[in-house]
Amino acid sequence: MSTIARNDAAESDPRVKAVFDDIRTTRKSDFINNMWHYLTFDPGLLESTWAEVKAVMATPSALDPLVKEMLYIAVSVTNGCTYCAHSHTAAAKAKGMSAEQHADLLRVISLAAKTNQLATALQLPVDAVFDADHRP
Repeated sequence: MSTIARNDAAESDPRVKAVFDDIRTTRKSDFINNMWHYLTFDPGLLESTWAEVKAVMATPSALDPLVKEMLYIAVSVTNGCTYCAHSHTAAAKAKGMSAEQHADLLRVISLAAKTNQLATALQLPVDAVFDADHRP
């Protein structure tokens, strides 16, 4: 259940149409997912969010596109965002994530959650060798 109603006529706004057209071109697909449809309530927010997503996720960088998607899954799970966990899992599978890679990813996510909670509960001091400012 969303907090705002989806505007199915949003593409009548030229700003929205421009973003949707860019999404279609960038992703080479006619599918526009709900994230973008619901952000049309504020064309400026839609534009800025898409620009950032495009710059980080769709622009070649030092990280492989599949790695980016797997990182996005991990952060989405950690943040409890079901929508993003679903959409980025689908994107990772489309980019070639195997069932074995997905299982490994889930093992890493669950291990990190456990050890993060232990380190937080114990309030462990950071080892000096892990501190970039530490000079031996």
